Amino acid sequence: MDQRQLGSQGPWVSTIGFGAFKIGRNLQTKYGTEYPLPDDAEVSRLLNGLLDRGVNYVDTAPAYGLSEERIGAAIAHRRAEYVLSTKIGETFENGISTYDFSRAAIERSVERSLRRLKTDVLDVVFIHSNADDLAIQNDTDAVSTLQRFRDKKQVSQIGLSAKTVAGAHAALAWADVLMVEYHLEDRSHEAVIAAAHAAGIGVVVKKALASGKLPADEGLRFVLGNPGVSSVVVGTLNLQHMLQNLHAVAGL
Repeated sequence: MDQRQLGSQGPWVSTIGFGAFKIGRNLQTKYGTEYPLPDDAEVSRLLNGLLDRGVNYVDTAPAYGLSEERIGAAIAHRRAEYVLSTKIGETFENGISTYDFSRAAIERSVERSLRRLKTDVLDVVFIHSNADDLAIQNDTDAVSTLQRFRDKKQVSQIGLSAKTVAGAHAALAWADVLMVEYHLEDRSHEAVIAAAHAAGIGVVVKKALASGKLPADEGLRFVLGNPGVSSVVVGTLNLQHMLQNLHAVAGL
């Protein structure tokens, strides 16, 4: 599996990472089709199968329902084999997303993620934006609280899962990693990706296939054709589909 470095100081990650939304949540989604949640055995087979095939980057979030707990249960015993990112700011309970970027809420979120994921260190923690990217960075405790966790070595890298170009640009001042939407039908973050690459900041791309609307081969090859992209996260419940994606971008 091809790898790229997650920023100039970060770990090496597979160019395709696993987006763990679907293993934990199937309510209030942006996917075009409904899907049942897999059972624990199916999740274990999927996650271990991905690791066996060199997919070493796993992205999750508290807002992804059962995702964190399931990752911890299925692959914590292989913790040295994968790079793990999660998020703070958003929770999803009883079918509703809520946002809290206060210091107390972030501290609770990070401690909960460490416990659920059965790890002592989170490789990356992103701010899970509600689209008010600039206000979160300028008017809340989010950035400073994450910096304290990084100083304590409980988090290795911090960043923003951005919703706006302006927010992503602002995060270049403090982030180790950015997560942005980037695909054939939305190239608005292209300049941000270039600036991040020049500054040694890692870039993870989300929604590279426009939530399943674009063909995988063409869409993934386009995104990974950009040298500033470290990895693209793909959500799937089908190991064979992921293997097809890996084959499509081999050598990029």
